[in-house]
Amino acid sequence: QVQLVESGGGLVQAGGSLRLSCAASGRTFSLNTMAWFRQAPGTEREFLASITWSRTYYTDSVKGRFTISRDNAKNTVYLQMNNLKPEDTAVYYCAASRNAYFRDTYDPADFGSWGQGTQVTVSS
Repeated sequence: QVQLVESGGGLVQAGGSLRLSCAASGRTFSLNTMAWFRQAPGTEREFLASITWSRTYYTDSVKGRFTISRDNAKNTVYLQMNNLKPEDTAVYYCAASRNAYFRDTYDPADFGSWGQGTQVTVSS
């Protein structure tokens, strides 16, 4: 079993920055791909970024603004979000998979472990 706990969400003005953290605990030794998704009200959960070993992938809407990173010693994955826009407002989720994926599109079903989510609200 793997437990994921996100933190770092909040309210920020457009153009601002936030850094989300996702701390993993439990059987973390074989977590190969970690990712961030988000879900706004009335929409499907959307893939944002993933990291497999040291390789990173992003969806087009966040390329150049968001950066995913991983600290294996702390079992923590981060999402640095810069130049935030009101349309970035959503609940942000961390996800983990024991599979090693090397691609920039994902379905939520690709991941077996999820955090509870953290709210990010960007005001205009």
